[in-house]
Amino acid sequence: MNAPLDVTELNRLKWRCRRGLLENDLFIERFFRRHEASLTVRQADGLQVLMDLADNDLLDLLLARREPEGELNRPEVVEVLGMLRARPLAPA
Repeated sequence: MNAPLDVTELNRLKWRCRRGLLENDLFIERFFRRHEASLTVRQADGLQVLMDLADNDLLDLLLARREPEGELNRPEVVEVLGMLRARPLAPA
């Protein structure tokens, strides 16, 4: 669903996204800084799937060491993974 995520669900999602590896947390913090105001229910579902992964498996996906396959190869997961992987904008 492309409906916007409500504030309560957004806060739950942020709490769920806390990780054990600092590297993963950095990707996730940047993601929320950029996208939390426009995050949809569909994108939140994709992020939830990624958060079910072990830290090292998630890091491999974030660093593009591997691509989603099998159950992970779903449109919402691929979309959110692309958002997480997006490089920071260079300062002007």
